[in-house]
Amino acid sequence: MNPLDHLNCAYYTPLTSLNKVERMPISKPKGALIPNGYVEWVSQLKNDIRTAQTKAMLAVNAGMITLYWHIGREIAARQEANGWGSHIIPQLADDLRSEFPDMKGFSTRNLGYMKSFAAAWPSELILQQLAAKLPWVHNCVLIDKVKDPGVREWYARAACENGWSRAVLVHQIDTDLYRRDGKSQNNFELTVPPPQSDMVKAVFKDQYIFDFIELAHDAHERHLEAKLTEKVTKFLLEMGKGFAFLGSQYHIEFGGQDFYIDLLLYHTRLHRYVVIDLKMDQFTPEYAGKMNFYINLVNNHVKTDHDNPTVGLILCRERNNLIVDYSLGGIVTPIAVSDYRPNVLPHELAKELPKPNEMSAKLVEIMAEAEGDEA
Repeated sequence: MNPLDHLNCAYYTPLTSLNKVERMPISKPKGALIPNGYVEWVSQLKNDIRTAQTKAMLAVNAGMITLYWHIGREIAARQEANGWGSHIIPQLADDLRSEFPDMKGFSTRNLGYMKSFAAAWPSELILQQLAAKLPWVHNCVLIDKVKDPGVREWYARAACENGWSRAVLVHQIDTDLYRRDGKSQNNFELTVPPPQSDMVKAVFKDQYIFDFIELAHDAHERHLEAKLTEKVTKFLLEMGKGFAFLGSQYHIEFGGQDFYIDLLLYHTRLHRYVVIDLKMDQFTPEYAGKMNFYINLVNNHVKTDHDNPTVGLILCRERNNLIVDYSLGGIVTPIAVSDYRPNVLPHELAKELPKPNEMSAKLVEIMAEAEGDEA
């Protein structure tokens, strides 16, 4: 297929727009009877149409990305073969915009991106497998922020698999997800049979970035728990794809006593409950024993026969890798230990900030003064 065949594609419509399709009810003329099976048939037709729309948009995007790659490769080849300098790109931009005034994307800056894009993905096979499945803005982010080809390919693959928006892709790169992903300290190889052990290991990170919450230096575990619960959408985004939030301070009664799990999640791909224990200090061996107890509670009082055995995640502010290894040795339940990084308010600043009730009172006072001035 000649990439130039897609010149009639003026711009790319984000696939997220498909999520906004309004589900209209079945229209029913007054007095008419809906035959049996009609509603189900129409529902299936609507799904077929939406699927076709999605495939069409993907084809348009792939065609445009391939075209951009072709233009970028042509620019680089002509400059090298003919000794053309950088001035050729502004000239080309003027000529293309003059010929195709209704098309976007032929600015001098974007043509420069096309040249860099072709250099970043020299293999057309990898281009079609990864880059052509991403919107152009995603590819520009990868060009700007990721210089290592292997790391760039990793982020492109993750973006395709997880459906990241541009903002999420930027966040994952800025927080160095490549280094953190699938690298928690754990005992999975000894407690989870292969190949499930590799799958379980892949979903837990070495460090979790909770930069969407702010904590004072003297905050307690319940403060962290409350903040994560309040920002549960961002919390689950940082945890990764497949996690579902089931509750905080999850109550289980056993042996005549009440026990409360900080956070209980479920991973829909692993089909496992995930117990999270939050700690505001450095990891200590006692934490592994407590987590082992919680995992046994969930396995015996929450898990069903359809679920795989429960996994535990201990989140600490700091950890000593040697202490963690010794603490997990001999424990037969799967446990991971990771640290986390929140936004911590400096102690002096935290003391100076007004409390929420003080801010509300001040706001009422300001509004009252404004009304008095208007009168």
